[in-house]
Amino acid sequence: MDDDVVVRVAGPTEIAEAARMRWTWVVDEKGGEPHGSEAEFVEGTVAWAERNADTHTCFVAEIDDEVVGMAWMAVAPRVPSPRAFERRNADVQSVYVSPSVRGRGVGAQLMRALVDAAASVGAERVTVHSSPEAVRMYERAGFSVDPLLLDQSLPKR
Repeated sequence: MDDDVVVRVAGPTEIAEAARMRWTWVVDEKGGEPHGSEAEFVEGTVAWAERNADTHTCFVAEIDDEVVGMAWMAVAPRVPSPRAFERRNADVQSVYVSPSVRGRGVGAQLMRALVDAAASVGAERVTVHSSPEAVRMYERAGFSVDPLLLDQSLPKR
């Protein structure tokens, strides 16, 4: 675990850095085909984050004031229950750690901050849709496979 890592909620500058990381991850590392330029993506992501600030929070991990990781938390209300009228779920989205610092506990620290934040807003559970490579990291962070949590991928429109 790296003691030099600082994890915090991102401000607009760090959201731009997180957007650049997402571009690198999807376009450069995975070879995805972008729609527009990197600058347009970054600008659009910052605007999107502002519009969705009530439901989505970006966390960043920094080492020596450099953003080296990110994780998004989406919080959604749930239908009231007779046991609890106000209910929420949290979902982990777009976790990324720069390749140069992987294996140093950055992802674990991001997950700890995100799970703590989810608990502080009263979320009943935190879910994540993982890549095969990240399953072990999520399991180490306390996530487990739930046979009752199902999903269905929908065709693109």
